[in-house]
Amino acid sequence: MDATLHTMDGHKRPYAGYQASNFLWDVSDDGKVATITLNRPERKNPLTFDSYAELRDLFRGLVYASDIKCVVVVGAGANFCSGGDVHEIIGPLTRMSMPELLDFTRMTGDLVKAMRACPQPVVAAVDGICAGAGAMIALASDMRIGTPQARTAFLFTRVGLAGADMGACTLLPRMIGQGRASELLYTGRAMTADEGLAWGFFNSLQPSASVLGAAQELARQLADGPSFAHSMTKKLLHQEWNMGVDEAIEAEAQAQAICMQTKDFRRAYDAFVAKQKPVFEGD
Repeated sequence: MDATLHTMDGHKRPYAGYQASNFLWDVSDDGKVATITLNRPERKNPLTFDSYAELRDLFRGLVYASDIKCVVVVGAGANFCSGGDVHEIIGPLTRMSMPELLDFTRMTGDLVKAMRACPQPVVAAVDGICAGAGAMIALASDMRIGTPQARTAFLFTRVGLAGADMGACTLLPRMIGQGRASELLYTGRAMTADEGLAWGFFNSLQPSASVLGAAQELARQLADGPSFAHSMTKKLLHQEWNMGVDEAIEAEAQAQAICMQTKDFRRAYDAFVAKQKPVFEGD
């Protein structure tokens, strides 16, 4: 990553010029919508140690992005992501010490935490194989648009590991229910696209040829909306898992009072009075 694009001092920086090393990074002309393409189609877009780490660092850095308002994640070719690369990750893991293994599993979990913590909504466009860590990237996204060919598998048990990986045991039951999640995590079988739609994993299904366009259109709608308010919605959706009802209602009261101080709130009011469509600017 270009050091000029990333800072930890709280100052905003543009990310449109980010130079990715382990995937493709494309940004719309206005700098609002970024598309991450996992780009190893000949092997169904598996992850490597380096791509895990770069994705984690990128999503962490997006907290400080002054331009990006929404992110789309997609796989090149006819598949989303087949998970960790068997030769570049699975093989080396069998030779690592316990401290090294824990460093790795914490890094993969940190990717999910970074996706949940970044203020931008994340939309996954899921076609074909969506397995292992790929399924977790889709699950960690805020919304998912699939195709009829999508096959989503949390297949950790098939390689002798627990179904508890990268937050699967907390995220998946909240998404599709405890019983359905238990079946998928114990058996490692693939969830069909129709099951994913019926169970609430997918927001919609689109033909393979148009799934990316549909995801980018949704991202555009969000990016053109009140992005500060969207970031507040994302934060509360995540934080309220650990709150009681009274605490959640109080947190939302405070969040809404903050949003009522934004210029976008006033823009919406002025547009309503003028019988016009509001144009939000994210502040």
